Amino acid sequence: MLINIGSYMPIKSADIAYQSRLDSYTVSRAVKKLVAKDLIEVHPDALSKNIKNLMLNEKGKVLYQQLNEAMDARSQELESVLSDEEQIQLVQMLEKLENKTEKLLAQQALKRIEEGDEPPADQKELIRWYRKGLL
Repeated sequence: MLINIGSYMPIKSADIAYQSRLDSYTVSRAVKKLVAKDLIEVHPDALSKNIKNLMLNEKGKVLYQQLNEAMDARSQELESVLSDEEQIQLVQMLEKLENKTEKLLAQQALKRIEEGDEPPADQKELIRWYRKGLL
């Protein structure tokens, strides 16, 4: 969550939910924890007072930089075993699998609803994205 906020700030919780494929409840809980740990600030949106924009504060920026550097080093180490072409192919294959998985989960959740069941919150988010044509 901290990486997402730092990479795209100012950012809305709903945008984080969409980008990370997390349900809004999970994002909300994470935001509350980051605020409690004094790593982010919540600012009202200029156009809508119901919408809040999330931004890292100075303490959050320091941690974000440390995390980013650690993740970059790890990524470089992992990527070193693949050629540039293999890396491109891997990303393309993973994107295909992710897209198919999300569509499949949304379709299965819709079927559960038709049968009278209540899907979990994360599947409700997938349904919402599926219906919007985002999956």
